[in-house]
Amino acid sequence: MLLHEKLKDYRLILASHSPRRRQLLRDAGIPYMLGTPCEAEETYPPSLSPEQIPAFLSERKSEAYPEPLRENDILITADTVVCLEGKVLGKPKDREDAVRILNALSGKRHRVVTGATLRKPGKKHTFSVSTDVYFRPLTGEEIRYYVNRYEPFDKAGAYGIQEWIGYVGIERIEGSFYNVMGLPVQQLYAELDRFVDAG
Repeated sequence: MLLHEKLKDYRLILASHSPRRRQLLRDAGIPYMLGTPCEAEETYPPSLSPEQIPAFLSERKSEAYPEPLRENDILITADTVVCLEGKVLGKPKDREDAVRILNALSGKRHRVVTGATLRKPGKKHTFSVSTDVYFRPLTGEEIRYYVNRYEPFDKAGAYGIQEWIGYVGIERIEGSFYNVMGLPVQQLYAELDRFVDAG
């Protein structure tokens, strides 16, 4: 049985501000409703490695969901971080910060990690997916053009792979393209399928 048929008995709730995550679920044919976004503090223990942070934050968001879950509800929360040379790059504070971040990414490999948590009453499952992204060297003019035109201030790492900078600046990726957009849809599909089958 296909996943969308299995989900007929469930109410799948996505708690996310991200329009990209909503689009990816829609495009994958996964039926969902939009839940109240979780206002969780995005802090984490300093002992966590960058690869562990998204899973921790996705669980924190899940726990902060303000509405009680019914028996047939499945809640999805997620968090994505961009890591460069062992350091987490957050969302840019302003235009200058976006330019600074993209200058740092230029000509280098960085890692994008998304953690996602599936939760229903009495059961929770968290997983994470990593993708390596390789930027060619970018010129200052290219970076300024992108930042001024696309204003990537709501994006970790100050870029969207599905936008102009991804088409002209990214040489290759190793791993899931959609993970870099903010949701590893293939892995989520598989994990949801197992989560529902396990009852």
